[in-house]
Amino acid sequence: MIENTKCECGHNNPVGTVLCEYCGKPLDEAIKDKEKFENEMRYEGKARRSQVATSSLFDSIWNFFSSVKIAIIMILVTLVAAGIGTIFPQEEFIPSRTPEIYYAENYGIWGEIFYSLGFSDMYSSWWFFLLISMIGISLVVCSLDRVVPLYKALKNQRVIKNTDFIIRQRISHQESIQQELKSTTLEQLSKQLEKKRYKIRQDGDAILAEKGRISRWGPYINHIGLIIFLFALLLRYIPGWYLDDMVVIREGEMKKIPDTEYYVKNEKAFAEFYDPKEVPSSSKAKGAVVKKYQTDVSLYVQEPNGQFKQVHKGSTLVNHPVEYQGLSLFQSGMELNPKLGAMTLKVIDKQTNQDLGNFTVDLFDMKLNQAYQVNPDMEVKIEQYYPDFALENNQPITRSQEPNRPAFIFELIDKKKGKSERSWVISGLDLDKQMKDNQYAINFGGLKFVNESALQVRIDKRLPLVFTGGIISMIGLVMGFYWQHRRVWIRYTDGKIYIGAHTNKNWYSLRRELQQVTDQTDLKLKFVD
Repeated sequence: MIENTKCECGHNNPVGTVLCEYCGKPLDEAIKDKEKFENEMRYEGKARRSQVATSSLFDSIWNFFSSVKIAIIMILVTLVAAGIGTIFPQEEFIPSRTPEIYYAENYGIWGEIFYSLGFSDMYSSWWFFLLISMIGISLVVCSLDRVVPLYKALKNQRVIKNTDFIIRQRISHQESIQQELKSTTLEQLSKQLEKKRYKIRQDGDAILAEKGRISRWGPYINHIGLIIFLFALLLRYIPGWYLDDMVVIREGEMKKIPDTEYYVKNEKAFAEFYDPKEVPSSSKAKGAVVKKYQTDVSLYVQEPNGQFKQVHKGSTLVNHPVEYQGLSLFQSGMELNPKLGAMTLKVIDKQTNQDLGNFTVDLFDMKLNQAYQVNPDMEVKIEQYYPDFALENNQPITRSQEPNRPAFIFELIDKKKGKSERSWVISGLDLDKQMKDNQYAINFGGLKFVNESALQVRIDKRLPLVFTGGIISMIGLVMGFYWQHRRVWIRYTDGKIYIGAHTNKNWYSLRRELQQVTDQTDLKLKFVD
């Protein structure tokens, strides 16, 4: 680091300055060769905060995040971690509520390691959030550490530069000319450079020609876009900004949409099939071919009084979601085999064979001891319910919670006679003989089947920010790649004319341009072999 930053021209430079802010003279002998000198020209030799000796914890943190090497390491670590996270499906995409068992059974020891190390829920993990945050912080610090001194240097450029500064440029030349030719030569060079769309500034016997400064801001505009993009990615961790979930819902059922205030009701779900005549004979599909899946849904919100208010309704089709205030419901799947949804049962007086009434049991919306009114004088209560009935050691059990073979133990209460009796009802069995002492029989009156639809729920309020960041980033890339920042310094002193030029890229083009300029003057200089 340069401690003594006072230049021979008398200007006091801030600590850490490599090239004098006033005349451009190198302040450190170590950078007087052209290669090192050119590296310092990226930031005009200005002192950057990260080059100042650390005196506090904040300075140490700043220096850490301002390092390009550290930024590259963090990006590589994040890319590797993101790649590892795609080896096996993430938890949100597996068909199991016990991921620790699922990964072990399906992927063996590697699945266990994958789950144990937290890669199964990586994109929602705190450490992945931390990595993305650190990359964002690094982008901000790297940009501020460089763009502020660069802006100050370019804004306050002086026309007159030390000859040492000029001759150490990668493209430079010095030529002895007579005093009487000085004015003519400078005027010719100025006019020719102006024809090349350079902005000309002249101070006495010195000229500064510049164009394409916008190119220097391209990388930093790109950084701004990337910072906005990363910020948008981090918003997924804030509730309400991002949701990607699945709701499986039957016809007639209403469910709360996770992490929202909305409830969705499946009004009707159905699949439409192609007519066999419409299916090409060359098609390899066997059986019925689905033409479309459709679910008619209604959205509700719960009011303070507990009542539900409908706010929207529509029909979901594949790739045509129902949308409401940023919430999208996509048709994701449908069970083509309807499920048993409700059973209508009728009560018969076995002595008179009289139908005393009926009641309907919703198999997905019931509670034990729930009462059903058969008629004004009679009601039925559910004592036990077995959705998928089976016997094990002569004891009733249920094999699953799906109503594949529903069985009930009912208590039938005759209010008029003041008595009650218990009855078994098992799907597919006639139990009248087993319950011959009962006065009443409960028989099947009808079945109601329902379709089940899978709806993908999406909320992504980040998209405007994602697109904004992407557009800004592209603008920065165009600015950086399309334009080149070119400067030409010309100075006449002590009977010599000094010409030096610098660009941030495309050096050959700049040499050719200077050759064309000098060819139109009395100077016969050679910049291109």
